[in-house]
Amino acid sequence: MNRETPPARRNMAAIILGSVIALIGLVLALGGALLLTEGGSAYYLFTGLAMGAAGILLASGRIAGAWLYGAIFAATFCWALWEVGLRPWALVPRLVAPLILLIAVMLVVPTMTRKPGRWRRAGIGVAAALIAAIAFGWSIAGNYIPPVQAGLPGDRYAMADPSLAAAGADWPAYGGTNSARRYSPLAQITPANVAGLERAWAIHTGDMPHSKRIRDTYGAETTPLKIGDTLYLCTPKSIVLALDPATGRQKWRFDPGVKDDAIPYTAACRGVSYYAAPGAGTDAACARRIILGTLDARIVALDARTGRPCAGFGNLGQVSITDGMGKVPPGYVSINSPPTIVRGVIVTGHQVLDGQDRWAPSGVIQAYDAMTGRMRWAWDMMHPERSGPPPEGQTYARGTPNMWTIASGDEQLGLVYLPMGNAAADYYSSLRRPQENRYATSLVAIDVTTGKPRWSFQAVRKDVWDYDFGAQATLVDFPTPRGPVPAMVLPSKQGDIYILDRRTGQPLTPIGQIRAPGGGVEPRERAPFQRVSLYHNLRKPDLTEKDMWGMSPIDQMICRIQFRRASYKGFYTPPESGRRSIEYPGYNGGTDWGGVAVDPVRGVIVANYNDMPNYVRLVPRAEANKLGWAPRDQARGNIGGAEGAGDPQAGTPYAIDVNAGWRLKFTGMLCKQPPYGGIRAIELATGRTIWDRPFGTARTNGPFGIPSMLPLTIGTPNNGGAVVTKSGLIFIAAATDNLIRAIDLRTGRTLWSAKLPGGGQATPMTYTQNGRQYLVIMAGGHHFMETPVSDQLVAYALP
Repeated sequence: MNRETPPARRNMAAIILGSVIALIGLVLALGGALLLTEGGSAYYLFTGLAMGAAGILLASGRIAGAWLYGAIFAATFCWALWEVGLRPWALVPRLVAPLILLIAVMLVVPTMTRKPGRWRRAGIGVAAALIAAIAFGWSIAGNYIPPVQAGLPGDRYAMADPSLAAAGADWPAYGGTNSARRYSPLAQITPANVAGLERAWAIHTGDMPHSKRIRDTYGAETTPLKIGDTLYLCTPKSIVLALDPATGRQKWRFDPGVKDDAIPYTAACRGVSYYAAPGAGTDAACARRIILGTLDARIVALDARTGRPCAGFGNLGQVSITDGMGKVPPGYVSINSPPTIVRGVIVTGHQVLDGQDRWAPSGVIQAYDAMTGRMRWAWDMMHPERSGPPPEGQTYARGTPNMWTIASGDEQLGLVYLPMGNAAADYYSSLRRPQENRYATSLVAIDVTTGKPRWSFQAVRKDVWDYDFGAQATLVDFPTPRGPVPAMVLPSKQGDIYILDRRTGQPLTPIGQIRAPGGGVEPRERAPFQRVSLYHNLRKPDLTEKDMWGMSPIDQMICRIQFRRASYKGFYTPPESGRRSIEYPGYNGGTDWGGVAVDPVRGVIVANYNDMPNYVRLVPRAEANKLGWAPRDQARGNIGGAEGAGDPQAGTPYAIDVNAGWRLKFTGMLCKQPPYGGIRAIELATGRTIWDRPFGTARTNGPFGIPSMLPLTIGTPNNGGAVVTKSGLIFIAAATDNLIRAIDLRTGRTLWSAKLPGGGQATPMTYTQNGRQYLVIMAGGHHFMETPVSDQLVAYALP
């Protein structure tokens, strides 16, 4: 055989590769033609046609196919740089798959020539060089730290905290104190020694789902309390544990017996509350008590020393908040956030199961005496004349906005600050009553003595985007030319951060208005203008077709087609029924229930945030009925999955179908390019950005749910908040990469990280015991974030 003539069998590689390239070209050409008719980029059509020709030539054994594909890649490279510049993650779908094909072409070329040795050496050399260049480029780009934009303010504040108990050696409330600053004055762990943190202890709570159906609802979200010599926490199904803070040894355990059918969208307990009776001896029974809100809608008072129910509280230690609500199907009303206690009054809201029925149970806010459990007042917005339970034979008004998240409180002013959600049908507004339109998506300040609203601040008019206020307001002293003013930092799902006078609700920083897009299924309901903060917002610019993403040109093209076919008029695009609409930001934020942390000495806000759209459609009632979308207590049956993905909204003309994060069904990849989440440091006094970083690595993310294991910063979705310490550290988990981190407050650089046994969708806390500082995080995982479920509470400390 002539050694310069390749054997016929070698041409099989060219036939296979050429066929693959031709098939990809056909898909791109057909999809590209469709995209072009929708007004999109012409690149995919012409590239698809050229790839088809290159594939046919290669399969025919003609080396011209390789040259043509090389020209296609060169043109693609120039086009990609023109569209997105040198942003590494934006280049992935544009260049990585074409580059892999280019390398394959170079390796096949030697089988198509009479001088295979020379071409083989050249092909292997060029392929190796390209692979090395890719690896080097990603090692730099994937770990690139953007520069600090402004210097860290100096230690110049001495903010008072109106809370009765201070954070430090203890962590006495969910947010550190009722001011919700998530700040600790501890400084044993510093930027200089944090790299030495190691696991001190870990415990299993024993609360794990017993079936896949229940696993698809779990999301621990728990932040423990530390008071004196005991750590207190609750589990997803409202079990309370008391632990030794130095060892994790269990002191007592209380199980309220919550049944599976009480689980709403998520089995979660974010925390418990602590109350010490004034003047009572610490050894008296129930002088110090833990207040628990349960998933099946009870308030339970427990002796902090023993875990036994306090017999003098309500009915043998508990009260039911559903009294007076009328019909309450299991799972429709639940407490998953710790009640707030101000001036001896327990104030609780509750979650009403979203999207089921316009006339779901009431969102009434209720208050109870912390010692006796006697109802002090109830705020039913539809009946402002009442201050207690409804008259015999009546119920609290159904379907009203609820407060599912955490309130903050001012002991001195006697106010509790309620971040309110929306009416029971989030995406349809025509049936809402004036009081609902007034208080939905608002921060309401309630007088804890009377139960009457003192003031309210509304962020969204006639909300049909599920933009509930999910985050706890943080109480601060805000610097003004007239001196410090008692204020609050109020973050929102839409990304706006407001600074309000907490005495009056008056804005202390500028607020503007934007013209909002009209249309949708209720054009007369849409407000022509919406509020925006001119102080600071976490939003990125409106989406464009160039922002579409995927793992290859094909799924990026599909996302571009979906973008062009959807209704998208920018921020506040209303939902439609005839086609999808794009909601950006989506209902996960901006800022969600994790809230923000505030350093009250340096005057710095730390905000982690999400940056993802939702892909939304209102489904006409007849179509929803054919699909079997009925309220959970009637026919739907299944729980778990993404919120809003097939919610019936019974009692309105439309159900709702939300593709949360806007993901492609086949690959599971998101249609918007990364980052999907970030963390930012903001100067409190001015609202200027100090630094802003993508937050979370790609190690557990990938197509088809397969972890990529790439330790590259991509910016992942995140749920849970941060803690800031006096030493200048930020402790946070929250991201989907199952890591807990210590971040330098000054620069935003990660100084330490540790892998958790489950997802860290919770806010950590820190305290000292026996002179040693501990960092504690609940690594419980979360079904919505698709992180591993675990029952482990983990503590870290220096050796």
